[in-house]
Amino acid sequence: MIDYTVIIPAYNEELHLAETLSCLKTAMFAVNPLNGEVIVVDNNSNDHTAAIAEAHGAKVVFEAHNQISRARNCGAAAALGRYLIFLDADTIISPEILQKALSFLVSGRYYGGGVKIAFSENVPGSALLSIKLWNRLAQSRKWVAGCFIFCLKEAFDATGGFREDIYAAEEIYFARAMLKWGTKNKLAFAFIDSENIRTSPRKVRAHSMAFLLITMLMLGALPFLLKFKRMCRIWYNR
Repeated sequence: MIDYTVIIPAYNEELHLAETLSCLKTAMFAVNPLNGEVIVVDNNSNDHTAAIAEAHGAKVVFEAHNQISRARNCGAAAALGRYLIFLDADTIISPEILQKALSFLVSGRYYGGGVKIAFSENVPGSALLSIKLWNRLAQSRKWVAGCFIFCLKEAFDATGGFREDIYAAEEIYFARAMLKWGTKNKLAFAFIDSENIRTSPRKVRAHSMAFLLITMLMLGALPFLLKFKRMCRIWYNR
């Protein structure tokens, strides 16, 4: 029996995926007695993403439309577990974080949640400040970072999953929908603040902080722009 499913959306992730899957395998081995599966969603890659996933024992499913939300939803549709964990392909999970996330879900008191995030490499001070701000907002507003989300599959199905009419910020809308569902069902939001999950700072490496800030402010002020992939290209450029 499969208790939980880890879903990894992956578009041209051959540089990061092997390390992510290796660390995930170690974390899953340490979590007992729950049984888990790993699904890598090949989001129309043209590199060795699918081959790397198969070599590490993951189940590979294919989503032709290159969109993060569709990839996550595709993985969830194939999931056998009653608990879902969404992990980005450039993010390293520890046994402690996986154990805590699953413990929250198994307790029956939480619908899902997120974790504090940190960069896996040294970054400028401005980037560190932005990540600290995000962590505070996520905990206080019950948001989740896309690199690591955990939830009940029941809650995922009831809320319809991630919006497929937008190309970024889908995790924010998902968190809001989950909060409403959780409140209705008398379940709480869980936030792991005793550990940091480590994710790649590639957006910071590829773009200046000024460009990233302007993009975020523009998308926040004019959310209809999220419907255009070109406006959300920082999430898709490789």
